[in-house]
Parts: sequence; structure tokens; C-alpha cells
Amino acid sequence: MSSFVSHYGYLGLFLVSVLSSACIPIPSEVAYGFAGALCTTALTGHVRFSLWAVILVGALGSLVGSVIAYEVGRSAGRTIVDRWGKWLLLTHQDLDSSERWFEKYGSVSVLVGRVIPVVRSFISLPAGIAEMKRVRFAVLTFVGSVAWVALLAGLGYAAGSNWNTVGKDFHFAEIPIAVIIVLGLVGAFWHRVRTVRRHNAG
Repeated sequence: MSSFVSHYGYLGLFLVSVLSSACIPIPSEVAYGFAGALCTTALTGHVRFSLWAVILVGALGSLVGSVIAYEVGRSAGRTIVDRWGKWLLLTHQDLDSSERWFEKYGSVSVLVGRVIPVVRSFISLPAGIAEMKRVRFAVLTFVGSVAWVALLAGLGYAAGSNWNTVGKDFHFAEIPIAVIIVLGLVGAFWHRVRTVRRHNAG
């Protein structure tokens, strides 16, 4: 991811941001941190990026990817459940529950979800299915994305010449997080299988 951003510059950072917010959980955290480090002369001997530009490009890319996922959820969410719900382990009852949740906690869910790894990649889809107001969704997504990108880019900027060491720590920290996520997904999958079976039996 770092080499991709280094090679393609702001365009690479923008693409990483779009994909990481459009239901594709790629490690954008490393990309933002590395881009922040490239705002100093520590890694390449000259300044490659502007910190403010990194934050803006990252936030705009995140907004674009989120809007894509949002619109997919809004326009096709129920159709997808109608056609492939049993294979995706989703029911219309799940969609109804999601809509009730977003009616009460939608704003908080979108704003906080933008700064939680993995969750930030998927939070836009249920927001679209629940038909959260577009303007509110876009504003909250952009604000949350600015905060997230600024934090990671700022850490990379502060690390400077130590980024290679810090970057390795980022990768190392991803291992236990990935294990927890996989275990959580397995547990959620099994729970969904049992729930859908009960729903279909009824």
C-alpha cells in the first residue's frame, strides 16, 4: 500500500481512500500514515506531499467511496435481499431493524463509524438501506473522515524518519486485530445461520 501511494502520489492516495470506504477493507491506515511521513524530508530527502493536501485528498476519497456504498444500499439493498438474501444470510426483518437503528442512532453511527477500522468500510451500506438523508450522511462522513485521516497522517508526520519502524508496528498490530475480526466474523456467521434458519422455519 505504501509503495502504491509513493508511486502514484495524490491519485494513489485518493484511490486507496475510495476503495477503503466502499466496502473493501484495505489497510488505508498505513497509507495515510505513510503519506503523512512523506510530508517531511525524512524519507526521500524532499517533501513529497503537503499535510493539508493529504488530509483533504484522503477525506474526499473517503467521501466518494462512502457515497458509492450508500447509493448501492439505498437503491438495491432490498432487491439484493429479495434475490440473494438466503445466501447472504439476510432477511427483511434485518433491514427493518437496521432502519429503526438508524432512525435513532444514525448520525452517531456514521460519525463514529468513520474512525473505527473495518467498520468504516461498511457503515455506509446500512445507512443507504435505511435511507438516511443524503446531505446529513455526506456531512457526517466528511467530518469523520477528516478527523481520521488527520490523526493518521499527523502520526506519520510526527514519526518522520522513524516511519519505517512505526510502519512495521502498524503491520504487527494488524495481526491480532485481524485474528479478532476473523473470530468475530465466524461467530457472527454462525449466529446469522441460526437466526435465518429460525426465521425461515417460522
